[in-house]
Amino acid sequence: MPQPLNNNVRDVRQRVDAFVRTHFNVVGTLRLHREALGWDLLRAPVNVVLAPLYLLLKLTGAVAQRLGFHSISNALKKRQVFLKTAVARRIETHIATDLLENASLTPRSRALIDQYTSTRSAVAEITTSLLVLLAGLVLFGTATPGIASLTPKMSGFVAHAAAVADFPLGTRLGSLWYGVFPVALPVWFVIGTGVVLAMIASIVTTFAGIIADPIQSRLGIHRRRLLRLLDKISAVEGHTSDLAPEHILARLADLTDAGISLLRAFRS
Repeated sequence: MPQPLNNNVRDVRQRVDAFVRTHFNVVGTLRLHREALGWDLLRAPVNVVLAPLYLLLKLTGAVAQRLGFHSISNALKKRQVFLKTAVARRIETHIATDLLENASLTPRSRALIDQYTSTRSAVAEITTSLLVLLAGLVLFGTATPGIASLTPKMSGFVAHAAAVADFPLGTRLGSLWYGVFPVALPVWFVIGTGVVLAMIASIVTTFAGIIADPIQSRLGIHRRRLLRLLDKISAVEGHTSDLAPEHILARLADLTDAGISLLRAFRS
């Protein structure tokens, strides 16, 4: 018969290291992300779109809490925004069965586990932003922390390459010609490039944990995050909707991306 978690939390903490080694090393995370080969390819991009709404609800709930509107705060903080992905379900199952060994979980405990998986989603977004930034630095020698700042660079590169390839006097003269007279970019082409890049980024985000999990395991981040989860579950009372810093970092990347794009637009 399942035992309450508070009675065996010390044993659970001792199992954290083994849990991380099993599920978040290279082999373990590949096994986890097999679950994403399906509807997660649609759920994950939707969750990326819903992430700013999630942050807004959490921040509004925190403000309401400070102002004394506790019922409004609790309602906002408990609001479910994200679509449950198959990868998140698999991780929650592993936590409940492997780590907690089927201990009886209260609704509060389940909410805390759900927050844990949503934090992993935020880390996936951060990983994608870092990969996009790296792509901009390698390909164009400039910072592109998101799709908005990468799109003009990529669309210009593709249009230039296509024009040079089609130049009637050869690619060498074409490169010289379009070096002096830049290719005009239709608005529809820039928008289309942005859409394609956003679709690619959404797929990358779906599988970003394959890169992020082993790194976090190596740095001890997974272990610390799981220990914090256990501390919250074992606490008699406490908030169940604290805003993890990973969500804020993910949104800061979006704001930085938008700021860089606006700055470049004003300069051009």
